[in-house]
Amino acid sequence: MPEDAAPIAPAPASDPTAGSSDDEITVEDASFARTELPQDGSPPVVTTDMEVLHDKVKKQVIKEGHGKIPSKFSTCFVHYRAWVQSSMHKFEDTWQEQHPVEIVIGKEKKQMSGLGIGVGHMKSGERALLHVSWELGYGKEGSFSFPNVPPSADLIYEVELIGFDDAKEGKARSDMTVEERIEAADRRKLEGNDYFKEKKFEEAMQQYEMAVAYMGDDFMFQLFGKYRDMALAVKNPCHLNMAACLIKQKRFDEAIAQCSIVLSEDETNVKALFRRGKARAELGQTESAREDFLKAKKHSPEDKEIMRELRSLAEQDKAMYQKQRELYKGLFGPRPQPKPKAKNFAVLFWQWLVSLVRYLARMFTRKND
Repeated sequence: MPEDAAPIAPAPASDPTAGSSDDEITVEDASFARTELPQDGSPPVVTTDMEVLHDKVKKQVIKEGHGKIPSKFSTCFVHYRAWVQSSMHKFEDTWQEQHPVEIVIGKEKKQMSGLGIGVGHMKSGERALLHVSWELGYGKEGSFSFPNVPPSADLIYEVELIGFDDAKEGKARSDMTVEERIEAADRRKLEGNDYFKEKKFEEAMQQYEMAVAYMGDDFMFQLFGKYRDMALAVKNPCHLNMAACLIKQKRFDEAIAQCSIVLSEDETNVKALFRRGKARAELGQTESAREDFLKAKKHSPEDKEIMRELRSLAEQDKAMYQKQRELYKGLFGPRPQPKPKAKNFAVLFWQWLVSLVRYLARMFTRKND
């Protein structure tokens, strides 16, 4: 059974995010060192010193990394966003596409040679701004794939080095057999689990992301039968582990996305349903959260954590109903009772007097008759 594919009940120790205890799934009293993902728009404003890596490549550190830098022919996994410096037009964003890019240092594509130089001077987890001259970018011709990259365009990259495999340890994914890619991804997942146990959460997230990078969409599309099952047994736990980390970081939208990836392959996955429900509940998406919890309960009816979350939603609904009831009562209040009209005693006296005169007149008339 996959490490992170079991129900929410306690799981083996090899899976650091399995189980259903508060410490492993809730967001209270937990924070990670990992910074927020970059936002859309222009390149970030960076005040650190400019480091010259090459006469055509300069670097500014946004966030420090850890460990050593990759050697030549190391296989690196990176996320980046790219702009044309003159127009500040963004033409590529791998964060938005949710697919890290593989770069083999010294073997990168010609138009990515400047990016490769920059990545070769970064540490795992480091994020930096790279300034690349057109000669090491898309050259005099510009880009046919990206029409907004004109000829002789200098480029700006915001790059994060997720991690890398040294040349002696591995090789490019395209040169690996199916078994080798699954094994490499599984090794990364296990390393991530070890970091998680040591509370080195930033390093753990990086390892999970690298494992997922080995299991890219193009690779998964080609698999079927036992090989697909083997790959999913590695890939899905990594998405679930990342979802648990993201919930603790209160990055709920990203956690929902990770769980949805798993549910697209296994719609009955209890952990994915539970964690997506948690994230949705935190965002105030009550009905969607309840739907996820009820689906999870259907497949794991005895799970106490699921029942607790459903009770919590019911209590929230009750509290909201009471609050709205009080609000509406205060707005409209009780229906006012009609007030009796004040009596004018002078008018009443004259009415009585006229009636008396008329009565006496009738009596006098009758007597004369």
